[in-house]
Amino acid sequence: MINMQVRGETGDIVVNGSSRLDWMDTLQHVDADRYPFLGSLLPFADTMFNSRQTVKLRQEVADQSVRELLGHDATAEIERLCLQVEGESHLYLWFLGD
Repeated sequence: MINMQVRGETGDIVVNGSSRLDWMDTLQHVDADRYPFLGSLLPFADTMFNSRQTVKLRQEVADQSVRELLGHDATAEIERLCLQVEGESHLYLWFLGD
């Protein structure tokens, strides 16, 4: 499972996401060529996106096929966390693999 967090530049946790992404059921089926940001997530590693990257990530999760794959709750939370990162300074969106 992959958890989500918004963190400050010093690593302090600003927000813990409530949705968890299941690698086997969802993310391994993402076309990494078509969705490079989602496709870069790994089940056993951490991935961090800055505010410029979250703009592109939001574009990827806006695609209907991604919304169907990940589910409404997960895509809504990704969008919400991305907007938080974009709306404040020195924040990053983290995806934390097991």
